[in-house]
Amino acid sequence: METNKIDHICIAVKNLDEARKVWEPVLGKTKPDDEYIDEPEKIKVARYWVGEVGFELMESTTPDGDVAKFIEKRGEGVMLISFNVDNTRESMAELKEKDYPFIGGARPFRDCEFSFIHPKKMNGVLTELIDYKWKEFEK
Repeated sequence: METNKIDHICIAVKNLDEARKVWEPVLGKTKPDDEYIDEPEKIKVARYWVGEVGFELMESTTPDGDVAKFIEKRGEGVMLISFNVDNTRESMAELKEKDYPFIGGARPFRDCEFSFIHPKKMNGVLTELIDYKWKEFEK
């Protein structure tokens, strides 16, 4: 498996509006570069580009969402690191052969798929593989 780049880093926050006030001055931004709600994942996201790497603030949209559970267990902070790959399913198959456990299967997002490697294998870090092509950066 070849990793193309760090795709994005996610910070779990209790209150997205308050977190934006803290992070935007540090990022040199006045608003997110991309905002969205992902209903299946139960998250509201503010994404900022730092070069070609996404920096995401994530708030849970429900008390039973994964972000809410993470914050309850560990507090606010870095929740996830994501690596960009050419093909999520092929990368999963290759890593499964090497005994990497995944949480569920490949999931859809926009025009790509992503998957999560279980943190127990990754030194406690929830790790995502995503095959998004980021046409936004094509010149």
